[in-house]
Amino acid sequence: MVDSAGARPGTHDGAGDGADGHPPVPSPGRRARHVVIIGGSIAALLTARTLSDHADRVTIIERDRLPAGPEPRAGVPQSRHTHVLLEGGARALEELLPGILAELRAQGSPRVGMPRDLVHWQSGRFYRRTASTHHLLTGTRPALEWLVRRRVLADSRITVVEGTEVVGLLGDASRVRGVRVRERGARTRTEVRSFPADLVVDASGRGSRAPDWLAGIGAEPAHEETLDTGLAYATRLFRGADGPDGAECPAYNFTPDGRHVRGAVVLPVEDGRHLVTLSGLRGNEPPSEEDGFTGFAAGLGHPVVHDWLLKARPESPVHAFRATASVRRRYDLPGRRPAGFLAAGDALCSFNPVYGQGMSVAALGALALRDALADPRRTPTTRRVQRALLDASRQAWKIASGADRELPGARGNATGTRWVDRPGAWYLARVVERAPGDPVVGAAFRAALALTSSTAVLFAPPVLRAVLFGPVRPTPSAPPANPEPAAG
Repeated sequence: MVDSAGARPGTHDGAGDGADGHPPVPSPGRRARHVVIIGGSIAALLTARTLSDHADRVTIIERDRLPAGPEPRAGVPQSRHTHVLLEGGARALEELLPGILAELRAQGSPRVGMPRDLVHWQSGRFYRRTASTHHLLTGTRPALEWLVRRRVLADSRITVVEGTEVVGLLGDASRVRGVRVRERGARTRTEVRSFPADLVVDASGRGSRAPDWLAGIGAEPAHEETLDTGLAYATRLFRGADGPDGAECPAYNFTPDGRHVRGAVVLPVEDGRHLVTLSGLRGNEPPSEEDGFTGFAAGLGHPVVHDWLLKARPESPVHAFRATASVRRRYDLPGRRPAGFLAAGDALCSFNPVYGQGMSVAALGALALRDALADPRRTPTTRRVQRALLDASRQAWKIASGADRELPGARGNATGTRWVDRPGAWYLARVVERAPGDPVVGAAFRAALALTSSTAVLFAPPVLRAVLFGPVRPTPSAPPANPEPAAG
């Protein structure tokens, strides 16, 4: 367990531990007394579930008052927007909370097959709707978060302190020993209280104040890598219109790129409704006013989504979101940082939401945390466990940042492409070009995007041959209203 409860026999608290440079911590078989997790997000809840097997008690400190049911909350401003659970994330979630996928389906979360159930437009071409090789769960974020919260908090070892914000850390530059908190929402400034802990995990999201907290105890903040395309999006809930006679199309996805700066996602959610998210790169932001929402869709690469919206019935206001930069905090790099402090979820690595990776990476991170703590071959030092958490997000970061670097107007210190990366970018461009019409290339591409396989799947011999030597196969010239017949 990563904690500060004491040193292993034969060492002194504060001694080095070799390559990690942090004091040693107790072995996986030794329990921590108390763990504090900052934030009540999905990442925080799944982290609590994992750590409850290694601690006497786990306390989640959440700024919001948590809703009693599947409702949006103020601390998650993006919760009203489109979310997906990628297949890799779904598998990880099921491993952490067995049976939860059946519960999600029972409460109405739709399952969308890729590419069979989706009209997908990218780089000026429609994908063929061949047999699905991967699936998305497309229910609303509040419904998933509520179900995860209900499952996790059924464990008596895990408690939540609501309406309370963390204002600082306890400890010093060598070791964190808890947090300082204050009640939110009081009319007068309330007293700051201390929560001692053996381990503190920052799962407070992309707006984490960890740099200030660490500086407050004399430690160094993590180096931040940023990549901002200026993407903005707006979302509205609709009662879906019927398609053309005989059509079978539950979902649409128009992916923005360097030539087509507007995008759209239309996905089914619970109760037979659809969430529609319209997006645009810097200078092409969708309007947040209801009057302009549908009109913005007319500027997509094809009018099919605009036509769908004209027939659908809106059932919510328009909600806008602008904080879409990808940010990765490199706690794994050398620096004067304390033991007993970890970052997880969006507080560690947040992604451009257009790729739908956040919830899936949260589940994969909790799984990586579990495995790092259970590894009998290695002492789970703070830096070693933090590196495992970062590794769980590495593929998603590579996908998102690799695509975003190519977009016009991208800004940030992670926009540069090293010369050694150029052959890979050239190869990936050929993959993207062939994926819409070639089922073999498309299946490998989806496996990487869904986080079910490493990017090595893109270099499997059949894929490699098709990408390097195969032609760009024909694709539908118009939105395919129905899936292709199964190959017989």
